[in-house]
Amino acid sequence: MKLRMVIPALLGAMALAPAASAGQTQPAPVQVDLDNFFAQGDLISARDDKDGDVFIGCGTRSFAGGFEFGFCQAEDADGDRILCNIDDPVLIDAAQSTSDTSFVTFSWADDGFGNMICNRVGTSTQSFYLDKHTMGNTQGKGN
Repeated sequence: MKLRMVIPALLGAMALAPAASAGQTQPAPVQVDLDNFFAQGDLISARDDKDGDVFIGCGTRSFAGGFEFGFCQAEDADGDRILCNIDDPVLIDAAQSTSDTSFVTFSWADDGFGNMICNRVGTSTQSFYLDKHTMGNTQGKGN
C-alpha cells in the first residue's frame, strides 16, 4: 500500500524537475519614453539586440577632492535616446549598483535650461534577466 502512494509522488516530482531546473527568463528590451520621461530595460537584452544602436546603463565618475557625479543613458530600437545627469549622492549610489546582468530603470526632468537631470534610478539583478546563451558562457569562468 505504501509503495502505491510513493510511486505517483515520485512520478509527479520527476515531471516537475525539468521545468524547475530550466530556469525562468524574462527579457526586458530597452524602452525610452520621451513623453513620460523614463527608460528601462536589461543590459543583456540591450547587448543582444539585433540593432547595434540599442543600449542602456548608468555610470559614475569620481575625482580627487571628493567630487563625484553620475549619469544614465539609453537608446531603444526606435532611436529614442536620453542622457540624464546625476548629482544626488543617493542616486549616484544606485547607479553604482548596476551590474552586467541588471535591469535598469530611470526617470528624469528638464532643469529648465535644457539639461536632463535624473530624479530616479533603479536596478534589479535577477537570474531571469540572464538568457541561456549568457549563462552558458559565464559558468565556470570566474564571473
